[in-house]
Amino acid sequence: MSNPIENRYDFVLFCDIKNGNPNGDPDAGNLPRIDPETSRGIISDVCIKRKIRNYIDYVKDQAIDDPDADEGELGYKIYVQEGAVLNDRNSKAYVHYGLTAVDKKLPKEVENQRKVTQFMCDNFYDIRAFGAVMTTGTNCGQVRGPVQICFGESIDPVVPLEMSITRMAATNKSEDKDNKTMGRKQYVPYGLYRIEGFISASLAERTGFCQEDLDLLFEALMNMFEIDRSASRGLMSSRRLILFKHESKLGNAPSYMLFDTVTVKRLIPEDQEARHFEDYVIDVDKTKIPEGVAVQMFDYIKPSC
Repeated sequence: MSNPIENRYDFVLFCDIKNGNPNGDPDAGNLPRIDPETSRGIISDVCIKRKIRNYIDYVKDQAIDDPDADEGELGYKIYVQEGAVLNDRNSKAYVHYGLTAVDKKLPKEVENQRKVTQFMCDNFYDIRAFGAVMTTGTNCGQVRGPVQICFGESIDPVVPLEMSITRMAATNKSEDKDNKTMGRKQYVPYGLYRIEGFISASLAERTGFCQEDLDLLFEALMNMFEIDRSASRGLMSSRRLILFKHESKLGNAPSYMLFDTVTVKRLIPEDQEARHFEDYVIDVDKTKIPEGVAVQMFDYIKPSC
């Protein structure tokens, strides 16, 4: 059994996109999300978590019907997946311990309440990391996860664009051979995005989030786009991960103070549009890092598989 992490972490991830859509807004015709007041691009937190889940699922390859992890052991199944029925997954905890589920109610005994909640944390990586609300239908409780991620925001304003596309093939024989179905493709020419996040050692104690989980999270942040290629996303890449490790469990400095040490400077004229990562320089002012906080920077983390 691995012990929960004992240090608080804060992190800043930089990723960029070229001629693609980092996170479409379904309420705006799937155009890239932007802040309407600043025109800076936005990537939602759930979008990033989805990509982390996909990476963990890919490298660990644990199916929902694989054997359950024993108490105190770690499983790497994913709770929130496309097409998943969450109450069916909650039921696995009751089946494992031979308990009878009562709709929307936890077991009467406190020890059994702990068991079903801990079972979910032990078996599902994303519950251990991000937490989950498991109180509808088959009730396994509610868990606050130690890993929390903010919206990503582009360094400069972005211009969401659309282009028309055509399809040369027909769907049915009855269609005119000259039929060219029209479609739309949404993208931004280029954008460098900054994403900030937090990892709480205190909450890690409750879910069992350990060093192995932490290392896998950092690996996922740096490689999640490499297994998630699509025509709609163009060239999207994790560029730099900056970690702040606190000596203590509760932290040695406020997060904002650490984030303020990370700056991005344009290397091109203000009237010129950025089109490459090399148009910027990312810097950390280490003279302003408080005592008790160590900083690390990664441009690449080798996949574990």
